Amino acid sequence: MADLTARERALLPDSAFAYIDSSGRRRLPIHDEAHVRNALARFNRIMFEDEAARNRARTRLLRAAKRHGIVPVGFIEGQLRPRLPTGQLTLLFSDIEDSSGLLRDLGDRYGPTLSAVRRIHRAATRRSGGHEVDARADEFFAVFSEPPPAIEAAITIQRDMADHAWPDRYDIRVRIGLHTGRPTLTATGYQGLSVNTGARIVACANGGQVVLSRTTRSALDDASPVELRSLGSVRLRGIGDDHELFQVVAPGLRDGFGPLRA
Repeated sequence: MADLTARERALLPDSAFAYIDSSGRRRLPIHDEAHVRNALARFNRIMFEDEAARNRARTRLLRAAKRHGIVPVGFIEGQLRPRLPTGQLTLLFSDIEDSSGLLRDLGDRYGPTLSAVRRIHRAATRRSGGHEVDARADEFFAVFSEPPPAIEAAITIQRDMADHAWPDRYDIRVRIGLHTGRPTLTATGYQGLSVNTGARIVACANGGQVVLSRTTRSALDDASPVELRSLGSVRLRGIGDDHELFQVVAPGLRDGFGPLRA
């Protein structure tokens, strides 16, 4: 399949593309059979602005496949049953600090702001080799095969959040919690105590902070390049037993937080 030249792309109508982002950039050309097959192969490598945009692009792509007589069995199977890893994993949970206040203050601008937050999370997750599991409301959940790439993604997210130009110069911050365990993969995602524990850990963190569990700390190589500062032990709601938590300290990350929110 020959690549489209800039002139050829410009001559195509918007309907010849599966995805057009909010800035007008047109992605995944679907004007002929070869490009539809290419779009099917590349779909999961595209960073969509949000799930609604992803769903619209998927619908347009499947319609184009039908028009060209393509039966995208592998594509549909991959969309319905994402290839998420199993075994021991490091779970990354994130949510936006004071999202209700932001929604109240930003009004109609909250949607594009949330999309920008998700783009930052998805880009960092993919660069570090992680897998997005879920993104709903102001929350984000991803998994990694090892702790180091999960910590790398968390640091990148916090740095990119701090560097981003937010509306009205808002200082929008996210809390990030990391926990290592063996969640159970089901048809709807992951379940188990490790998932509940990770969700409770992120609830303890302050905006701009990365907090991880003793389990994640123990799974790290002693030569880990980041500093981990003990925050003491806390009782996580609904989990039982005390859990020692640590803060990731690295250049470009905020510091000087107040006590944990446990």
